[in-house]
Amino acid sequence: MLRAIAYAPTQGEAEQKRREFEVGCRKHGYMKAAEALSRDWEKMLTFYRYPKEHWVHLCTTNIVESPLAALRLRTDAAKRFKKVERALGVIWKMLMVAQKKFRRLNAPELLAKVYAGVQYKDGIEVRREEVAA
Repeated sequence: MLRAIAYAPTQGEAEQKRREFEVGCRKHGYMKAAEALSRDWEKMLTFYRYPKEHWVHLCTTNIVESPLAALRLRTDAAKRFKKVERALGVIWKMLMVAQKKFRRLNAPELLAKVYAGVQYKDGIEVRREEVAA
């Protein structure tokens, strides 16, 4: 049920699925799960305020973990170096190689709009007239 909430196509549908989840939690005695969802609800729905093309990156990627995953497997080898500078050189080179395999952002041309503060609702750009109304 949580996965269905997280991948709902609109914020309204996510709200509906949240209510169903909370009813199910009350029915089965999992009130702490419902409380945790309520506490983190705004964070969970943040991606609806960004372009729909960027959702796949916001929902599935960990920007800190991705570059370091390849490096974690090789840290034992870096520990064997007697000089810190050499170990750092090996780590740096591994990160440069891993960088070539990073997944590119979908619709990078929308980054300028996001940076400029253009508002999005359910992944669709909201016109200024709609915001004022």
